[in-house]
Amino acid sequence: MTAEDRAAIDAFRTTVIEASLTDLVLVRFTAEWCGPCKQLAPVIDKAIAETGQGRTKQVVVDIDQQRMIAEQFRIQSVPTVYAFLGGQPVDGFVGMKSEREIKALIEKLLATLPPTDAQAGREDLVEAANALLAGGEAQQAAEAFGALAREAPEREDIIAGYARALLALGQADGAHAALVTLPKDSRDPAVIQARAAVDLARSAAPASDMSIMEARVASDPADHQARLDLASALFAAGQRDPAADQLLASIAADQAWNEGAARAQLLKLIEAVGIGDPWSVGMRRKLSAILFT
Repeated sequence: MTAEDRAAIDAFRTTVIEASLTDLVLVRFTAEWCGPCKQLAPVIDKAIAETGQGRTKQVVVDIDQQRMIAEQFRIQSVPTVYAFLGGQPVDGFVGMKSEREIKALIEKLLATLPPTDAQAGREDLVEAANALLAGGEAQQAAEAFGALAREAPEREDIIAGYARALLALGQADGAHAALVTLPKDSRDPAVIQARAAVDLARSAAPASDMSIMEARVASDPADHQARLDLASALFAAGQRDPAADQLLASIAADQAWNEGAARAQLLKLIEAVGIGDPWSVGMRRKLSAILFT
């Protein structure tokens, strides 16, 4: 073994084996002449930056310069990526992968790591911020979520909480601006809830027009657009039961109106409240009773 080989192995032991005892380490085997390797590099970089939670490291091994390490892992083609946890490889792939696939791999493996003390403390702070928001302390919640977002900008649920707090303060445009920073295809329940609430708030008519909409519905109960507009205004004003009642009445009268617009709006109300919320569960039952009877 040459001095260079020994140095490379010592470095690998430190940066990969030992580092993976506490964090996730992705080892990317590459070569200067490899075109796909150069395409994969920025994809992995972005996935780690957006999903790694500060607990994902990347080590690059050039198979031509570090032949002994490549041989130890029997690398036959590049790019090849090994994921290390607990001092050993636990997953990986050969060839190109999409950003979404790499993020899914990182998220799956990070979920197996125990939280650090800092992460555990942050979760307590997130819980406290949510409690402030639920208790009507929107200003304090916004300040708490804002501070957490600066510490952990990759946490979609924290950004969503900040947006909901801004919305509770009547700052719908600010809440929308906060959510714009998140991936459009995010499936985080907190993001879905926040986006639905913001969409409803930004599309709702002013509360001052509510009496006009109520009069429209009273004069013509079959005016489904008036019911939908009234429901949006009621929900924005915090009257979710009356809002749902308007939509349920419209659905019961004509499910197909405007390609099911009333049903779609009710589902958005449910998303805004939270899929698992008891109110949402009850509304789903009422909707099912109308649709399937």
